[in-house]
Amino acid sequence: MPKAEWNGKVIAETEKFETVEGNIYFPPQSVKTEYLKPSDTHTTCGWKGVASYYTIDVNGDQNKDAAWFYPEPKAAAENIRNYVAFWRGVKVTP
Repeated sequence: MPKAEWNGKVIAETEKFETVEGNIYFPPQSVKTEYLKPSDTHTTCGWKGVASYYTIDVNGDQNKDAAWFYPEPKAAAENIRNYVAFWRGVKVTP
């Protein structure tokens, strides 16, 4: 079961997920939102659309923009709408 961990805490864990471009995307209900703080960062992918980011906050330690999601994806990425992926030191195990 895929799991995302950072700073000793499980941030997300699920049996249902999507894999896109080698990244595991976790459904929103599997993510512990108490560890996520909205970020003002946005990036654009040509085929997925505009990504929004979260900063992970665990016990006061922050990992800026370490999670991202597509709130309004393009049609080709509709399967990951609001699903959350991680990077920047977050350990994601399949």
